[in-house]
Amino acid sequence: MVLAWGILIPLGGLIARYLKVLPGQDWPAELDNKWWWRAHLALQTAGLAAAALALLLAWDNADARGTALAGVHAWAGWLLLGLGAAQGLSGLLRGSKGGPTDMSPGVRRQAGAGDHYIMTRRRRVFERLHKLLGWLLIACAVPIIVLGLVVADAPRWMFVVLAGWWAAYVLVLACWQRQGRCIDTYQAIWGPEPGLPGNRLPPIGPGIRRYTAQQWRALLRGRPLWGMSAAGGRGGMPRRGAGR
Repeated sequence: MVLAWGILIPLGGLIARYLKVLPGQDWPAELDNKWWWRAHLALQTAGLAAAALALLLAWDNADARGTALAGVHAWAGWLLLGLGAAQGLSGLLRGSKGGPTDMSPGVRRQAGAGDHYIMTRRRRVFERLHKLLGWLLIACAVPIIVLGLVVADAPRWMFVVLAGWWAAYVLVLACWQRQGRCIDTYQAIWGPEPGLPGNRLPPIGPGIRRYTAQQWRALLRGRPLWGMSAAGGRGGMPRRGAGR
């Protein structure tokens, strides 16, 4: 449970939010870097599998006379796993990708159309729900993990290590958010051209950034991941809809 919801799944969320464009990537000359997607998928899948295995082992070895606190933790764990599985399966409802490079038959016949490329209602609803539920589950996992450690009478060093890990996680999240690395998925895939269908709509989710090519080169291109320098240090902070 600690490995799944304390490490793997949070890492997958962090990568999906902040590493759609890598520091060495020449964006927007280089578009649609799929590393973040593959890493996100691998980490979330491994995390859910580890969580399911942990719960099955705990259930098999549970003491029928367990405390009320243990019962609360067990049901909270099952609820978290169920919602996590629903979150993972929701990816199947994201619709087609589309765009000029999508050569799947249905999209090719429609000259580049696709749920993501033209940002259909289906895609917009998926993005809102997927992002909101994902971060909500990560936040809810923290007290459930702590409760599990209390129930198991875990040694104190485990609490200290986990507290340090979560503090480092929040620090990195704050650093990358301040740097402005939370680039819009649409721009990361198809670029900043204002005539693109998705760039004519506001970005989905709090703190999402959009850039012109000039802003990205001035603010973030080649900049290391570490350091608290803000994206507004040169050329001004990009606006949420600044895809022009």
